[in-house]
Amino acid sequence: MFCTMGNDLFSRTVYEPLAARLRPADLDEFVGQQHLLAPGKPLREVITRGQLHSMVFWGPPGVGKTTLAKMIARYGNAHFESLSAVLSGVKEIRAAVSRAEEERDLRGRKTVLFVDEVHRFNKSQQDAFLPYVEDGTVILVGATTENPSFELNNALLSRCRVYVFRSLDTEAIIDLLHRALDDRKRGLPEPLDVPEQVLKTLAMAADGDGRRALNLLEIASDLSVDGAITDAVLSEVLVSDTRRFDKGGDYFYDQISALHKAVRGSSPDAALYWYARMLDGGCDPLYIARRVVRMASEDIGNADPRALQIALNGWDVQERLGSPEGELAIAQAVVYMAVAAKSNAVYKAFGEARQDAASQPSYDVPLHIRNAPTRLMKELEHGKSYRYAHDEPDAYAAGENYFPEPLARRRYYRPAGQGLEIQIGEKLERLESLNRNAANRRYGPEEGDSTPTEEQP
Repeated sequence: MFCTMGNDLFSRTVYEPLAARLRPADLDEFVGQQHLLAPGKPLREVITRGQLHSMVFWGPPGVGKTTLAKMIARYGNAHFESLSAVLSGVKEIRAAVSRAEEERDLRGRKTVLFVDEVHRFNKSQQDAFLPYVEDGTVILVGATTENPSFELNNALLSRCRVYVFRSLDTEAIIDLLHRALDDRKRGLPEPLDVPEQVLKTLAMAADGDGRRALNLLEIASDLSVDGAITDAVLSEVLVSDTRRFDKGGDYFYDQISALHKAVRGSSPDAALYWYARMLDGGCDPLYIARRVVRMASEDIGNADPRALQIALNGWDVQERLGSPEGELAIAQAVVYMAVAAKSNAVYKAFGEARQDAASQPSYDVPLHIRNAPTRLMKELEHGKSYRYAHDEPDAYAAGENYFPEPLARRRYYRPAGQGLEIQIGEKLERLESLNRNAANRRYGPEEGDSTPTEEQP
């Protein structure tokens, strides 16, 4: 976007957004990231001393990753090159490296190569940096909103130090907005009357993103009436506001993780908060409903079997009625999961059984529990000596084995001492006692009076 100055078509200046004009000139002006940049912190010491190394900045958008990369080059008296992984490929990488080599050979200067959204580069593109990072031709500074341990090659990651950037808090963003209002040279060119509550509303709407806050303020200033931002202007600016959620990215999975762990930790209030946060960010309620069903089986299980049905009911209401009725039903399920008795006994038992099935030989089904629908199968003794449980005392065939012989007496399911599983555990112990008594009668006390050991997969 260009602004024409006077009648001279060649006298024009390039429009620069407020967020770009307000980039801090030094570390003392930098807003946020005090855990990295406060006096005495390692990253600040590295920058101020010019002892540069390759690094990756991992954090949400609008928190100063690009700004700090430029500042690092300035403090280190280094040449600065910038690439966007969205727009660049190996050709652009090689061109940037060529310019870095020229700076090194002709001027004796280091080059800071900043790569925005570095996680967008594929493996071969990331590999293209390795020799130049290794020999010091470039000091790589990559910026990413995604977890670098998942998105970056191990070879590249091992040559960089990762610094985690945090969202800006509301107070930091309000300070940034005040700077934009007070700085006539780099901030807003005209005085603007903005009540403190309006600044707080803009800061909250920015959701931790400083660039977004400045963009909202700039739009509001353009729409201001007689030098003031009215409630009507504010409403118009924020009409399409959406919170940061990033479906499929780290924020998405972090919030799901928080919800699941709040339920597992029996914290209904925290569980409701994260559920509300996910809805506020635009998450599909049906996705949350599916996760709640998982929680019912994984973390509650037979300690309270009603949990699974309540979770399914919430899912069903959402599918039948949609929002908001369905969201309320899912909220009911979330709270029930959080306050229900907890047991992961079935989850663990299933995992152990699957491990045995995958790692053990394919044992034959014991003859006595095979199906015998034909005469030939009966002649082959399929089903011979099978004891029909309903014909036995208490409908239990004490001492019977249903495993392949090499796995006889294997035990996977160990009920937790919570909820209904207390009673389940007591019943299984009673049945095990009947098994021991049957073994005593069959083999005599010398061989059968000891409790079978619990084998581990």
